[in-house]
Amino acid sequence: MRSARLRKSIVLTSAVLCTGLVLSACGESDASSDSGKSQGNVKITTAKGEVEVPLKPAKVVALDNTSFATLKALGVKPVSVPKQLLPKEGYDDWRNDSSIQDAGIHHEPKFEAINASEPDLIIGGYRFSEHHDKLSKIAKTIDIAPSDEAKGGYVNSLKGQTETLGKIFGKEKEAKEIVAALDKAQQSATGATKGEKVFLGVASAGKVDNGASRIGRLTQPLNLKNVLSAEGEKSTSVHDNSGLAPETIAKLNPDWVILLDRDAAVGAKEGTTAVPAKKVVDSMEAWEKTTFRTKDQVIYLDNDFYLTEGIQAYTDAFTQVATAFGKAG
Repeated sequence: MRSARLRKSIVLTSAVLCTGLVLSACGESDASSDSGKSQGNVKITTAKGEVEVPLKPAKVVALDNTSFATLKALGVKPVSVPKQLLPKEGYDDWRNDSSIQDAGIHHEPKFEAINASEPDLIIGGYRFSEHHDKLSKIAKTIDIAPSDEAKGGYVNSLKGQTETLGKIFGKEKEAKEIVAALDKAQQSATGATKGEKVFLGVASAGKVDNGASRIGRLTQPLNLKNVLSAEGEKSTSVHDNSGLAPETIAKLNPDWVILLDRDAAVGAKEGTTAVPAKKVVDSMEAWEKTTFRTKDQVIYLDNDFYLTEGIQAYTDAFTQVATAFGKAG
């Protein structure tokens, strides 16, 4: 009897073990054939091509300032950010959190601090694009920043960036809502503009220069005519001084002016004094009889626009345009 029971026990045990092995084998087979992505990863498109990144990474270094607002909206708390690039409004929690490492500035990244944060993923690109190779030695690094060269232009690529972040963090629904808000604002602004002439400017240190290379992205999808194009400008930098005279703008006499106030975001350049953009416009004698001054048709972008430039910033800017042009009739 004992021998029979022992043989029965061995048979049952063997059956259980066999079943476990079969299930294990099945599990491995399913994971390896999962349509192009391995377990725990997700495939995305970046400026460097298609790559696999961790799905819902726990430790994220966020370097691309255009992604900050979206990461916040998706409930992502980074382990390291360039704190000097944080907008003045809405980021005190990140700025003052000692558990979030300061990644430095794009001119002088703190690679040691980034490495010490032991990231699973680094969101690079934009201002940090030139450091991609060095960052990749620390952890998986992606460039999904919006770009003027992207298909459909900068504004359209903001949508792609948002959808990709939603995919990485398992927040596709929230990402779609953010994109829908941009679409709605853009449509409203497009409907409110009817071919008016506009000058796009950057105010800094009491002067106004041509800002078409930087904020021309805003008017590309709208029914507006820029009185000055970005042609001849070397880059999208707002640091270049083209020597544009106020009298030149007065002669072009745009119906509207849209201004980016750089100093409001980061302060004045060394050796200069910050002057609010509105004060610059109001005190410019050459503009006294222009259409935009007499009709008070000047749109001042959000003070932090220079440091945000993400999908939320453009949603707000399109809303500003739609509201202002709608009131003007």
